[in-house]
Amino acid sequence: MNPAVFLKKHALKEGDFVELLEGEQLIKGTIVPCKSDSMLSLKLESGYNIDVETGKIKSIKKISAGKTVGKPAAISVKKNPLLPAISILHTGGTIASRVDYRTGAVFSSFNPQDLLSMFPELSTIANFESRLVRNMWSDDLRFRHIGIIAEEVRKEASKGVAGVIVGMGTDNLAVAAAALAFALEECPLPVLLVGAQKSSDRGSSDAAMNLICAANFIAKTDFSGVAICMHYSPSDNACAILPACKTRKLHTSRRDAFRAVNDSVIATVNYGNGQIDFIKKDYKRKISGAKVLAKPNFEERVALLKITINMFPEQFEFFSKNGFKGLVIEGTGLGHTPGHMPDEITKKAHKKIFPAIKKFVKLGGIAVMTSQCLFGRVQMRVYNKGTDLLELGVISGEDLLPETAFVKLAWLLGNYKDKEKVKSLMQKNLRGEINERIPLDSAAGDF
Repeated sequence: MNPAVFLKKHALKEGDFVELLEGEQLIKGTIVPCKSDSMLSLKLESGYNIDVETGKIKSIKKISAGKTVGKPAAISVKKNPLLPAISILHTGGTIASRVDYRTGAVFSSFNPQDLLSMFPELSTIANFESRLVRNMWSDDLRFRHIGIIAEEVRKEASKGVAGVIVGMGTDNLAVAAAALAFALEECPLPVLLVGAQKSSDRGSSDAAMNLICAANFIAKTDFSGVAICMHYSPSDNACAILPACKTRKLHTSRRDAFRAVNDSVIATVNYGNGQIDFIKKDYKRKISGAKVLAKPNFEERVALLKITINMFPEQFEFFSKNGFKGLVIEGTGLGHTPGHMPDEITKKAHKKIFPAIKKFVKLGGIAVMTSQCLFGRVQMRVYNKGTDLLELGVISGEDLLPETAFVKLAWLLGNYKDKEKVKSLMQKNLRGEINERIPLDSAAGDF
């Protein structure tokens, strides 16, 4: 049944808080707009949306008319000459969002007045300028977006701000941080990427804490460079400052979803009192008066290929046929791909895989090996599979995260014409992305 007809039949409207029975499952939520011809959309109390097929609803009743959360009242902004200046650049995401429960729409505001009305604690930390760069949905990011952010950071730095916060959706926030770390060749001030798992008006939102901790870190420390500021644990007591090139989102929904891999957090920020404890002592310091040097070029024709069982040569041939210039392979174990033929089953499927890799390299492509294991490093001289791949021209990605290797290779190819130079730099530590050695205590904690 069409949802509009369904609502009319049951004397309901968008914004009503209802309880319905679907099969044996009792569901409570607020009715929000839905484009489907047969689904009813509810915003659950957890903040997530769910679609329920109207034909499967056994019963439904209205509990209340729900509530409306509109635009918060703006407060006047008076700059304090004793406080540092921080710029907040928004790219979308939920960190500056409020939800209208009547319509289900998300209201976002990016001017300082509205931002301070949602996060009044910020006014005691710094003077803020806040604006939307453009809507860059995290799942739809492209290299050109990273270049735009890098240029906007450069502009803000030229104003003499103490640091820049970049608000972004969380799904690709870690990858964007790595890409931005390369795009900002010289970054003498702190640039923190901050996200939120839930919108700002929810009692369980992490937006305020992440943003306030990021502001405190910028205002109170001499750190410089690109990093991430997100929850340190499931509790609302501290945030972690995470390395841009060694961090991954490792959980779909928890607030402490971001973890350092083969590395440690840089520092922790106590949400209650703003105290900062540095875990790393060898971080880069702010350089007064220094300018940001942005190199925002990325080669578009670079790809990341994940190795699984049951692969076909066509999956490897694709990159040569379509003019790709770089390929990061997320290999198995110490850095392997299929390609050997130990029995009759593998003979037909695997015969052309190594030749396809060799052809890609021969045509001028650069192939880099990483590992799907994430923790540890690639060791391609342990087994003959690895040495065979080295002979084909594949280079070791050391302990690079696959996504970091991907953005690094694209950035190198976008800024250096000499392929041998690119290969050499690919295996050198430029932004903290490669460890000479990996300490045993760098493993991620259990979720």
